[in-house]
Amino acid sequence: MAMLSYTPPTEPWTDIVYEDEHILAVNKPSGLLSVPGKAAEHYDSMWSRLVADYPDIQVVHRLDMSTSGLMLLAKTKEAERSVKKQFQYRLTHKIYYARVWGTPKESEGLIDLPLICDWPNRPRQKVCYEHGKPSQTYYQVVEQEEKTSIVRLFPITGRSHQLRVHLLALGHPIVGDEFYAHEEAMNYSDRLELHASELCFYHPQTEQLQAIFVPCDFYPQTEQLVIEHFDPAPQLPDYKTLPRP
Repeated sequence: MAMLSYTPPTEPWTDIVYEDEHILAVNKPSGLLSVPGKAAEHYDSMWSRLVADYPDIQVVHRLDMSTSGLMLLAKTKEAERSVKKQFQYRLTHKIYYARVWGTPKESEGLIDLPLICDWPNRPRQKVCYEHGKPSQTYYQVVEQEEKTSIVRLFPITGRSHQLRVHLLALGHPIVGDEFYAHEEAMNYSDRLELHASELCFYHPQTEQLQAIFVPCDFYPQTEQLVIEHFDPAPQLPDYKTLPRP
C-alpha cells in the first residue's frame, strides 16, 4: 500500500533524551519515518534529521511511522555492532503502552500467535499457523476507561506490526490504527496510540545494564511505572553470554 501523503511533524525537530560518546536516544513523534523511504519526498526521517549533526549515526532498530517513542541509535561502528547483536539475541527489554478499544477479558497474559506478511495487502501482517514466524507478546491492563483501556506491552519477539496484530487478534485493536482498527476505533484518535516508553539494554562500552525512559503523551502516568515491575517478563541474560563478532 503506497503512502498517499507524508506530512511529518516538525516541532520539535528532534527530541534527544540521552547522549554519550557511543549512543544517542530520541523520542520519535508519531507520523515520522525512522529511516528515509524510497521516494525523495519521503527522505525526512528520524535518521535524516540527526545525520547532519552526527555524520556517523546509525539506526539499530526502527519504529513504525505511526508509533511514537524511544529509538536508540549508535554513534560508532563498535556501538552499532554491539546493540544490533543485543536486539538479534533478544537481550533487550522494550516496554510499550497502547490505548486499545474495549477491555481484554484477562487483565494480563501472553499472546502467542505466529505472524506473516499479508502479501496482497502489504504492509499489513496476519496470523498464520502454517507459515507464520513465532511471535510472543506479554500484556498487562493498567487502566480501564469508558470505551478503551491502557495496556502495557512487552514484546518478546520483534515482528513487523506485532503489537498491532496481536492486540487485534485479542479482539482489542489499538485506537487510531489505520491498518487494523474498525471504523469506530480508528476514528477515536487522530494518531495510532502506541508508544515505546522504556528500553533496557547493555551499554556497548561499559557492558552495564542501562534503562532509558520517555514519557507517553497520551498516558502521562507511565512515569509511575518502572520496567523492573513488569511481571512476568523474563530476566535479561548475562551480557557476557552474547556471541562476539
